Amino acid sequence: MVDFAPSEEVAQCPSYAAALGYAGVAAAVCLSNWGSAIGTWKSGLSIVHTGIKHPASVMKNVIPIVMAGVIGIYGLIVGVILAQSINTPTNDRFNSYSTYTGLAHLCAGLCTGFSGLAAGLCIGIVGDYGIRAVGYRASQITLFPSDKEAAGYSTIPDQDEGGGGDDVSGSDDQNKLFVGMLIMLIFSEALALYGMIVALIVSQHSYSCQ
Repeated sequence: MVDFAPSEEVAQCPSYAAALGYAGVAAAVCLSNWGSAIGTWKSGLSIVHTGIKHPASVMKNVIPIVMAGVIGIYGLIVGVILAQSINTPTNDRFNSYSTYTGLAHLCAGLCTGFSGLAAGLCIGIVGDYGIRAVGYRASQITLFPSDKEAAGYSTIPDQDEGGGGDDVSGSDDQNKLFVGMLIMLIFSEALALYGMIVALIVSQHSYSCQ
């Protein structure tokens, strides 16, 4: 280990180094919760809108809400790990927390926060349009209604009730739309997971002043 002079040791571990670490904690938690809130907001509005006349689909379409909430948990995990890694100065005003460690924690927080924000935006938009599409397909309501309005969300007959055939309609189309939306949501959620994995690796990089 290289021995530093007292002045060089202070330069490596200034008093403001802890501010970098706590900024990483705030970025991880706040930005992740921001993305989670946006995803819940967008998907929740579409669930309420669709559930007015098609209440049977509410519990099935609640998956985007759950996936948006998990993004906030990613930020919470990284924030707790980073907060526990910040060393407290001693009573004689000696700080062992270096700028290298603070910048590493700031990078980890930003990776988690911005990844969670992007994932929340993606989940919110995909969930919004996906849930509405499933609801519209389960009804006779059209996006461009004519003078004759459809009376509620009447279920389209399934393919089996129509005596068979090659065309897909009813619940088959609803399931295809739902599966497609679910795949898009899974890969959107993976964006936040990638950021958390990188953050956990970067948070292990540290240098402590002796």
